[in-house]
Amino acid sequence: QVDVFDLLIQIWRGKWIVAAVIVFSLIIAGAYLAFAKEKWTSVAVISSPDAGQIVDYTSAMTILTNDDHFDISGIQQRVIGRFNSAFSALSETLDNQDIPEKLTISTAVQGQPLPLKVTYQGTTAREAQQKLAEYIQQVDELIAKELVDDLEINIKSRTDDLVASLTTQEKVAQEQKDLRIKQIMQALSVAKESEIHAPQVQQADNVSQDNMFLLGSAALESMIKNESSRPLVFTDDYYKTRQNLLDLKTIDIKPDTIHSYRYVMKPSLSIHRDSPRRALALILAVLLGGIVGSGFVLMRNALRNYQPKA
Repeated sequence: QVDVFDLLIQIWRGKWIVAAVIVFSLIIAGAYLAFAKEKWTSVAVISSPDAGQIVDYTSAMTILTNDDHFDISGIQQRVIGRFNSAFSALSETLDNQDIPEKLTISTAVQGQPLPLKVTYQGTTAREAQQKLAEYIQQVDELIAKELVDDLEINIKSRTDDLVASLTTQEKVAQEQKDLRIKQIMQALSVAKESEIHAPQVQQADNVSQDNMFLLGSAALESMIKNESSRPLVFTDDYYKTRQNLLDLKTIDIKPDTIHSYRYVMKPSLSIHRDSPRRALALILAVLLGGIVGSGFVLMRNALRNYQPKA
């Protein structure tokens, strides 16, 4: 059976050895604390941008889609989603560097997609705060540029479609005008062959393509001159298309007018160091030193008192 009181007496008798080991452990812990790299964490909480932060982009999309009831909340969700993806990609890139940097993004409330919690770990509290703010701004500028680039591509594509539509409508209108002139010229030819100079009908409403020659050659010649100088006739759709095209040309959006997030809490200046923790390191040094020293004393006494069996 183990006599606990006897063990304590042995440890007390070897107290100077135990103390020496504890002092040695404290020296090692002190050296570790002196040379260990400090780690401080800055935390920020962000959410989807306000309507005012993407108002220029929303206005541009409203013009582009020709929809006055564009889903602003949908844009806000897509924008913060792109921010989340880009920030995660940046986090992976920093983590795979020769000298890794710890940048994280996660949901702030479990089970809810927003808000998002972003953190950065630096060697000082101020550095962690500044770096986190810089990386958030960097991703924000990247997303803004991507949105503007996408918008410009969509505007160009939409402009090309509208120009093509206008060209087609103008071509159709010109063909209709040419056909109208040909029809009048054909009627004029019939009127001349029939020697009809004066109108033979009382009301022009009763004249169709088949009996247009009854208007007489004089009237038909006047109609040809008027039709030649008459501007093309377009439908309401043509003018709506031109209005859409003019609206697209008014879009001039800059990346610095778009923000893909809003702060719920700005990057914090930490007052508590993550590591190394002085108090914990010193306590562990004392405990470890005491355990090692006591074990050494007990082992030494056991070897001294060992008597081999005859």
